[in-house]
Amino acid sequence: MSSDNPRIAVLGFAIECNRFSPISTAEDFETDVDIRGNRIVAEGRAEASITLPDLPGFFTEMDRSGPWTPVPLRVSQAQPGGPVEESFFKTFLAEIASGLKSVLPVDGVFVSCHGAALAEGTDDPDGDLFELIRSIVGPGVPVVAVFDLHANVSRRMTDNVSVFVGYRENPHNDIRERGIEAAKHMRECLAGAQTSVTMVKVPIVAPQIALLTARGPYADLINYGQTKVGADIMNVSVMAGFAYADSPKNGLTAVVTARNGKRDAAAALSLDIAQRAWGMKERFKRGMMALSDAVALASSVGRDRRRKPIILADVADNPGGGARGNTTYLLRALKAAGARGVIFGVFNDAALAAQAHQLGEGATFTASFNTRETHEFSLPFDCEAKVVKLTDGKYVGRRGVLRNVAADMGPSALLDLGGIEIVVITHRCQCMDPRQFESFGLDIAAARVVVVKSRGHFRGGFDEFFKPEQIYEVDCPGLTSPVLANFTWTKLPRPVYPLDEETTWTPPASV
Repeated sequence: MSSDNPRIAVLGFAIECNRFSPISTAEDFETDVDIRGNRIVAEGRAEASITLPDLPGFFTEMDRSGPWTPVPLRVSQAQPGGPVEESFFKTFLAEIASGLKSVLPVDGVFVSCHGAALAEGTDDPDGDLFELIRSIVGPGVPVVAVFDLHANVSRRMTDNVSVFVGYRENPHNDIRERGIEAAKHMRECLAGAQTSVTMVKVPIVAPQIALLTARGPYADLINYGQTKVGADIMNVSVMAGFAYADSPKNGLTAVVTARNGKRDAAAALSLDIAQRAWGMKERFKRGMMALSDAVALASSVGRDRRRKPIILADVADNPGGGARGNTTYLLRALKAAGARGVIFGVFNDAALAAQAHQLGEGATFTASFNTRETHEFSLPFDCEAKVVKLTDGKYVGRRGVLRNVAADMGPSALLDLGGIEIVVITHRCQCMDPRQFESFGLDIAAARVVVVKSRGHFRGGFDEFFKPEQIYEVDCPGLTSPVLANFTWTKLPRPVYPLDEETTWTPPASV
């Protein structure tokens, strides 16, 4: 191994799993990102990469900071969905194992991860992956990983990494920056830094809409942690977790990485942050707007141009949390109320998008939504429509999470339903970048009402048009409803707050 030109294995496994959603298959990964070998290096150095931005961020900083040799293995990412099918995950692990063994020795390992995965047969596939990596490279090789702040953290994850780097922003506008940070930590580890990672979990499983980081309790925790970074503290990551995983790992987790072997410093800080989180637990409650009130507001805004335009967020049908992106509750209600000036998107319906492409631009027809979906929330809806514009669905994001990311919605169509213009797509994804509307010629600034199938990432893409006070989260049924009492939990540790008001917590005697 060479310190002058270190060989760094590069791999990725990223999916956020909702236990209540349909199984995620090999096709889901192939539709999104499933690449190997030199393609990983090419995407890592591309101006508009198809991967999560932490990967090109890592490459950029490693290239800037000195010679290195990337040793690419496999990067697999999929849109959030149900647990990963067993055959795919076992094959993935086997390929990583054989690939990593074949390229030994390596000087380090970088992993672009998410941290809230599930798979058939295991509730901790992320832990399985990191345990496997450590067993192959041994205890002395730095393993640096980047995680989504919605990761559900296990000790098998923290015990097998050298540096744990979590996103700090929600919406996740800092993913690239966390990749850059990971590369800096990798260089420090290669130079001989000795690290220690500790974690403390608190029984708080908050609704996802209560976890924004511009302001609020979660922002306060993250900001406090960042004031402690420096000297012996290398990284502080406050991981909120992902409720819908319904996992034994659920719970807000403070993860601290210390340098200089200062485990006691890391343990003390992780416990401090956990205790602060528990002390502010009541602040993690958050309400929504009733569907009827949202429709009345949208109708009023559409009629009265003196009022500021608004965004209605269909948070319960967020594909970014594993929902199908095709519930019709809000669409039907807006249409029935005669709402005008509405842009609606993006609606996942491959069959309807294909029909629009077959008919062509300018065609009028009866649009039948959800003809092929059988999920309980994917109710049908018929409406007269005109095909306004057709695209291949490919775009490069320009703001927020998808800035400079090459994305693909598949064959897509803009339909005019009379007062409502709706973007229908083939590849399920959430609405979070203006290009998802602008690529159809839509003028977001001219819209009176914008409806998004998203929980929160749209805020980072649409903040140039809408201030926080113009955004309303609507209470509808769906696979990502923030009303956690709507779900039948089977593996979530109970009691947890705020689902169980009587929850108590005693700080651990040792970390």
